[in-house]
Amino acid sequence: VGLYLVAVGGWPIAVLGALAIVAGLAYTGGPYPLGYHGLGDLAVFGFFGIAAVCGTYYVQALLLPPVVLLAALPLGALATAVLVVNNVRDVEGDRRAGKRTLVVRWGRRGGQLEYAGLMLLCYALPVALWLAGAASAWILLPLATAPLAVGLAHTVFTREEGAALNAALAGTARLELAYALLFSVGWVA
Repeated sequence: VGLYLVAVGGWPIAVLGALAIVAGLAYTGGPYPLGYHGLGDLAVFGFFGIAAVCGTYYVQALLLPPVVLLAALPLGALATAVLVVNNVRDVEGDRRAGKRTLVVRWGRRGGQLEYAGLMLLCYALPVALWLAGAASAWILLPLATAPLAVGLAHTVFTREEGAALNAALAGTARLELAYALLFSVGWVA
């Protein structure tokens, strides 16, 4: 697989793949685990959003226009939102264990606001792309998932019990899938 990626996308993809492997290992391991020092959110945003989208585009087109970076932002935000729900749910246990996630550092309310901000980014970006003329009106398709996002945000803001937040975590993952499918259709339509 590694040789195929290098043959298709060259050294940039090989470097990106190596960095992704290192980040995956460093998330909970090594001398400075990212997830334990408040850097997990940034790693997820970078690798599940920017690296995944930009790397996929680059392998297929062998170029990387700036609009691709913009297209990566909502997907990174949604992947990060899944982590944020997990961290909001686990804030007390993480605090006791010495795991200094952003939610532990900022508090439950900070995590809730982070979740809301990530959702806002997801729904503002397609509108901004359309208004800027970077995409057709089809790019607005992901807005159809906004009611689901509002319901999930309501749960994250109002519930503290594990079962409700587990459901919000799974719901956020489903939201990411639905959003990504509609966003993809919006780009190619």
